[in-house]
Amino acid sequence: MMMKRLLFVFLCMSFGAEGQQKLYTSDRLIITSLSENTFVHTSFLQTDDFGKVACNGLIVRDGHEVVVFDTPTDDPISQELIRWVQDDLKCKIVSIVPTHFHSDCLGGLAAFHAAGIPSMANEKTIELATQNQMTVPQKVFSGKSNLLVGRKEVHLRFFGEGHTRDNIVAYFPAEQVLFGGCLIKELQATKGFLGDANVSAWSETVAKIQAAYPQVNHVVPGHGAVGDAKLLEYTRQLFAKP
Repeated sequence: MMMKRLLFVFLCMSFGAEGQQKLYTSDRLIITSLSENTFVHTSFLQTDDFGKVACNGLIVRDGHEVVVFDTPTDDPISQELIRWVQDDLKCKIVSIVPTHFHSDCLGGLAAFHAAGIPSMANEKTIELATQNQMTVPQKVFSGKSNLLVGRKEVHLRFFGEGHTRDNIVAYFPAEQVLFGGCLIKELQATKGFLGDANVSAWSETVAKIQAAYPQVNHVVPGHGAVGDAKLLEYTRQLFAKP
């Protein structure tokens, strides 16, 4: 009993200062509250170049509906996330949206399809997923789209190339939360994996996001710690031309 109380105190100390709290933890999945109706899900990917990497996605809720941005890294972890949304949040997942074609975004897409959850993605993501023989999202949009969650909208936008040729961001205006995915870096991050990147376009793409969402409150990067608009400026400067 004492250990449980100490663990509870530790979690409150760790997350209370930023208004965040761990809601679920297993050996492969962490879910953290971000704002009243947004939650960060974090799973892990073993890589050759960077070791075991924590990979973020976002859950947005309104009423009894949610949309998930980026799947966990594989099908079993995605099944775990789906169960948590259904059993703990008591919500229906109305859509899963991978923000680009890498496995840290759609590695668990088959599990969502098997659960009858529709998926949608930028046309370039569908093209690249097809070329790379990955599970392909079902619905397509070009450039931008607004997705309804309950009675509220989430904006899906392709601002330009950066981490990949297809990377999009998602913005939840009701709570000023931006999911930047792997296009946006946490503070003090390195440039990371550049194998599919357009480094010369990256900074300009982020500048367009800054102009579009000047009032953003929370910014969720694809990897690492959540922050605010400083993450956008840090990423813009990281890839700015000398």
